Amino acid sequence: MAWPNLGMAHRPVVMGTRGMVTSAHPLASAAGTQMLLRGGNAVDAAVATVAALNVVEPYMSGLGGCGYMLVYLASERRLLVLDYMGLSAGAATPSAFADQGALDHSPKSPLVPGACAGWLTALETYGTLDRATVFGPAIELAERGAPISLKNAYFYAHAHHTGHLTPEMQAIYLPAGNLPLPGSIVRQPQLAKTFRDLIVGGQDLFYRGELANRIVSSIQQQGGHLTNEDFADYRPEWQEAIRTHYRGFEIATPAPPCSGIQFLETFKMMESYDLKRSGQNSAETIHLMAEAIKLAIADRIAYVPDPLAMSEELLGAEYIESRRLLIDPNKAAASSGERFGQHFRGDVIQPGEIGRLLKECTTHLDCVDVEGNAVSLTQSLGDGFGSGMIAGETGIMINNLAFWFDLDPASPNVLAPRKKIEMCMSPVAVFKDERLAMVVGTPGSFGILQTTPQMISNVLDHGFSIQAAIEAPRFRTYEGTTIEIEARIPKATRDELVVRGHSIRLIDEWSYLVGGGQGILIDLESGVLMGGADPRRDGYAIGI
Repeated sequence: MAWPNLGMAHRPVVMGTRGMVTSAHPLASAAGTQMLLRGGNAVDAAVATVAALNVVEPYMSGLGGCGYMLVYLASERRLLVLDYMGLSAGAATPSAFADQGALDHSPKSPLVPGACAGWLTALETYGTLDRATVFGPAIELAERGAPISLKNAYFYAHAHHTGHLTPEMQAIYLPAGNLPLPGSIVRQPQLAKTFRDLIVGGQDLFYRGELANRIVSSIQQQGGHLTNEDFADYRPEWQEAIRTHYRGFEIATPAPPCSGIQFLETFKMMESYDLKRSGQNSAETIHLMAEAIKLAIADRIAYVPDPLAMSEELLGAEYIESRRLLIDPNKAAASSGERFGQHFRGDVIQPGEIGRLLKECTTHLDCVDVEGNAVSLTQSLGDGFGSGMIAGETGIMINNLAFWFDLDPASPNVLAPRKKIEMCMSPVAVFKDERLAMVVGTPGSFGILQTTPQMISNVLDHGFSIQAAIEAPRFRTYEGTTIEIEARIPKATRDELVVRGHSIRLIDEWSYLVGGGQGILIDLESGVLMGGADPRRDGYAIGI
């Protein structure tokens, strides 16, 4: 039976049979589609798309950032994870920072940029097109200039008003001295030259060559800790995904210290409830999911940063049931919040006992090609425009992803030299009877771990189309009993949640605060590719 494609959507479900690209910007999706039309595969399309995103939303991601990529190889029916999260600097210790603020928008805040290595490793291992072809659209956009969208203008203005646009950045992004208006053009010739240099020099140039020297020199001149050795020793890692079953489907995401296990645990708790009966976005459904999310958050904070995190135990049936029994169907529990602190005291949710364990500006894209190969990719600079540093005259914005470390030595995610961070970016692949059924993901900081299960549940529990699943109103829990809810959710539903003890914080009807998801659903009967993209940002799907 073909997928029912239920739910209301304001945009059409984009369909195709030869390929699909969906990303956070139409020009980036077009860049990936060009690769498919040239005979390239999903990896070629993904790298072209993410390189173009570097140009058209430079505040979200780029060569100076980090991320995760899921690569599905159709001929082998095999899913791989490419972890290109950079490590902290060799000199990074809590004592090197006066306070947490030193990690935020400062030269000390970057991890080693892993994006270049991630893109090129994927391309060299599984791509079919050369670097010049794949980087071609990004170079053209950077040299000729890309038009500023309404959402671009919003993020530029926010960065400017918060003081995150340094004079060096203003010279590029505010060339006339004023904030660019929607429809104006911003050119990035330095970034275009860097892409041209990478076509010739590849990863060695970026991590061990002349470009590495320029990036490191710029960071150190501005007071940062990263060294040539930190760059030269960096390598992305191919890994296996972690998986769990839900409603007859299998959901896969990167393993810890990726935080995606939080929503896998959420799904396992939710499997005991008939969400189809209770209804999509009913007060009962929102309450039950919010309470499961809070429990999973507590466990994620306590256990996931540990490189030996016990994923099997966290997702084990006995442990999941012990956690689910803590959900009161009529009363909201108080959450400890999304990050480590003095949480585990008083009347807030505690992490569970599993054996003897020790006690967002982001972007997402998905691609599927005619052979059924697929990529699901999430990456970031951290905050808007990352650390606020441009690496000399390279045009590369440098991340501030070390901000997600803690400075409290009691935290499992405490900052340390050359350490891999616990990271909320978590692209997803969903399978049915060992066949790829969906790739999906979202930006949104720790909200990623709440938005993602809502989108997936809309599809698997309620039969929504991928576009309707992405567009549907969303919520996000915070500390205590606070829950942010998009204003499209009816007042009667919100009032019932208040009766259950939730403290409602109303946000816009279409709020970027609850992410900007993209996804591709594969009809397993017809093979048709169905793409969805989020109107909360500049999301756009293109099928061929």
